[in-house]
Amino acid sequence: MNVRFRVVAPVVALLMGLAGCRPADPTLVKIVSSLPRTGSAKQQSDTIVGGIRMAIEEVGGKVGPFRIEYLDLDDSTAAAGQWTSEAEAANARRALQDPDVVAYIGTFNSGAAKVSMPILNLGDLLMVSPANTAVGLTKPGLGTPGEPGVYRPTGRLNYTRVVPADDLQGPLSADWAKKRGVKKVYILDDNEVYGKGIADLFDERCREIGIEVLGHDSIDAKAQEFKSLMASVKAAAPDLVYFGGTTQSKGGQLAKDMAGAGITALLMVPDGCREQVFIDSAGAANLEDRCFVTFGGLPPEKLTGKGGEFVERYRKKHGELPEAYAVYGYEAACVALRAIRDAGTKDRRAISDAALALRNFDGALGRWGFDENGDTTLKTLTVSVVKNGKFEFEEILDANAAADAAAAP
Repeated sequence: MNVRFRVVAPVVALLMGLAGCRPADPTLVKIVSSLPRTGSAKQQSDTIVGGIRMAIEEVGGKVGPFRIEYLDLDDSTAAAGQWTSEAEAANARRALQDPDVVAYIGTFNSGAAKVSMPILNLGDLLMVSPANTAVGLTKPGLGTPGEPGVYRPTGRLNYTRVVPADDLQGPLSADWAKKRGVKKVYILDDNEVYGKGIADLFDERCREIGIEVLGHDSIDAKAQEFKSLMASVKAAAPDLVYFGGTTQSKGGQLAKDMAGAGITALLMVPDGCREQVFIDSAGAANLEDRCFVTFGGLPPEKLTGKGGEFVERYRKKHGELPEAYAVYGYEAACVALRAIRDAGTKDRRAISDAALALRNFDGALGRWGFDENGDTTLKTLTVSVVKNGKFEFEEILDANAAADAAAAP
């Protein structure tokens, strides 16, 4: 076994022995993805997988001396209708046990990442997320106590993400609300890692810039409806209701009940709701010209250069515009392929190091790199509004520009 794996050799050996793994094929490398392939997130994950496949097809299924095999794993169950800890852990263990697997693209949900990150870290297996935005996964001092160290039992980094984290999205969303004239907000969240995390950041920024927070409640995402909660929200008379959560944690139902209660306030939701199924579940008429969604990066229709070329190729291949995260799936796969090429060896640690060393990557998202935490250097956020049953781009919010403006005398 390679010397780079000696620290965890007993663990890996035991896992491989239990699985009855065959010896590694020196000419084969596998890339796996772990995404919710069942339930309401399937539409979004379908396009992410489509993006991954396109990246692999573009290199002819080969990188240097290696042929690429891709495995599309599901971290959700039909019974749950969404990701589960058990399914995600099983996927991570399966990847760790297979000596041919050198890259793991996932997860979609930040909570799922917390399950698989420490498992994959044991084998120095490169993890590239196309969608995780929770700050605690990578940023010291911004998450809960112990983060992100608890996800790195070896003390080494192997996790990266190609999408900006919520320390960008949460505060800039509040800044946008202030600029729009919002004076009073009511904040709701789904009490999950991603949703509560971004809602807390939005809440904190609102208080800093003088927006009154009338209330901040966590919902039970298993509830069928929220009519009684909406009665309380209506009585508070906010200018804007902010929901930190996803389509899968009842974003659409909240929007429907909000309209049903006669609440005329604006609604703002984060990127976890930027999918057509959110509009469909809420009812387009309930969102028209009043629901705004933020997204870390540019929506498909605004991508240019390599990103625009990807969107056009995707449209020709699938006959439709991709969902917002498709290009991030594509970019995550491109990162993995580039790392395999740069490493030039079938060594997990070398491949992880090659990915983390990317500093001037010319990709579909523009020119960017990873910082010392494995986070993307991209700092762009976009806001879209629901019009005619679709998301329509409204404006770009740039964190660098906002910082410059704040520093100006």
